[in-house]
Order: sequence, then C-alpha cells, then structure tokens
Amino acid sequence: MVKMKVNQAKKSYSFAVPVIIFIMLILAVSVAFLTRTQAAGGLDGLPNYTEIRGDFDANGLKYEKQPHLGSSTAKAKVIEFADFKCPACKKWKETYFEQFKQDFIDTGKAELFFINFAFIDRDSIMAASAGEAVFAQDNDKFWEFMSKLYDHQGDETKIWATPQFMLEFVKDNISGIDYERFAQDLQEHTYMLPVKEDFKTAGNYGVNGTPKFMVNGKLLPSASYEELAAAIEAAQGSGGMK
Repeated sequence: MVKMKVNQAKKSYSFAVPVIIFIMLILAVSVAFLTRTQAAGGLDGLPNYTEIRGDFDANGLKYEKQPHLGSSTAKAKVIEFADFKCPACKKWKETYFEQFKQDFIDTGKAELFFINFAFIDRDSIMAASAGEAVFAQDNDKFWEFMSKLYDHQGDETKIWATPQFMLEFVKDNISGIDYERFAQDLQEHTYMLPVKEDFKTAGNYGVNGTPKFMVNGKLLPSASYEELAAAIEAAQGSGGMK
C-alpha cells in the first residue's frame, strides 16, 4: 500500500508540473498582450510624420514663425531646438532658463526663439502641436505653456502627452487664452504641419537631439551654458543675425 501511494504521488506531481508551466505561459502571454494593447491605445489620435500631409518649406530659418522672447534688435538670435518629452530639455529649463533671461534677454543681448524638434515619440508631436496652438493665440502664453509643461513632464519611455492630457493640462494651467479655440485646434490637428516643418528644418541644419542651440545661424556643438554664453558675447561685436 505504501509503495502504491508513492507511485500515485509521483504521477500526480509529474502531471501537475506541465499544467503549472502551461498556466504560467498563458498568464505571461496575456500580460504581454494587455501591455501592447494599452500602449497601442495610447497612440490613438497621435499621427506620425508620414501621416501629416501638406505643403511646407523646410529651407531657411523662419524666425518670424517661431515663439520668441526678447528684443528684436538684439545682436544674438538664439534658437533652442527642443522636445517637450526630453528630460534634458526639462533639466536645461530648470537649471539655466531664468539665468539665461537675466544674462541675455533682460540685457538686450539676445532674442530667443523656440523650434520644435519633436523626435522622441508620436506624443512629442502632439505636445508640440499644442504649443503651436497656444502660440497662435499669444506669444507670451507659449512661454508659460513651455515652462509648465516641463514641470508636468511624464516618463520619456511612456506615451503621456495624449490629446486628453494636453486638453486637461491647458485647461488647468494656462489661463487667458480662448480654450475652445485651443481644443478645436488640437483635436483637428491644425498645427501638426508647422511641427513637421520645424522638424524637417532642424534636420536640415544638423540637429539630431535635444536640447540644441543655434546662435545667428550657427549650430553649437553642445548644450553647454558656457558655450552658449560665449557665442552670444561674441555676437555682440558682429553684425548680428545671419
């Protein structure tokens, strides 16, 4: 009797192990499927650049089409190329933006322009188009949008700048604009083409990451504040914008 019970236990164990492994595999596949489904769902309403169609001109730097800060008579025209999902862009804003304003904007030495280089993911394009929609209404409000969106920046590896997020973010954080107009522009992708034009223009000038800076048409090798400051100071003795 004892021998028989041992054999039965062995048979039961031999049967249970494959069943457990099978169940674990089913669970793993289910989790992977749900994860992919959730990620794909986050992409709803987020077109990529090939899906954004229309005529645009990526040749030349069109300062007049960009958000700007500072005096138009400043000798140094500084362009920041940035992606709202970029952690390094957020860090630069937090570390240097106020200092940059004090050193160069308030002193009249530089005028700052913002150009989207939305490259991290498709919601980078959505965030950039939201910024363009705000800028279309009020240049000053764009800079408020820029600063506060970096403060609310999500995980770079996740889809967070969805249409719903941008609608709620602007409603809760940006006052003084026509919110209904903003919501319509965002939902109808009114400013997706300018974002694509920015992206293509930046690429034509050798931009391949963010943040990157350009002074009077010359792209700087790095985002070093010291390097940027030196280029601005050097421009004070030159003829200015090129």
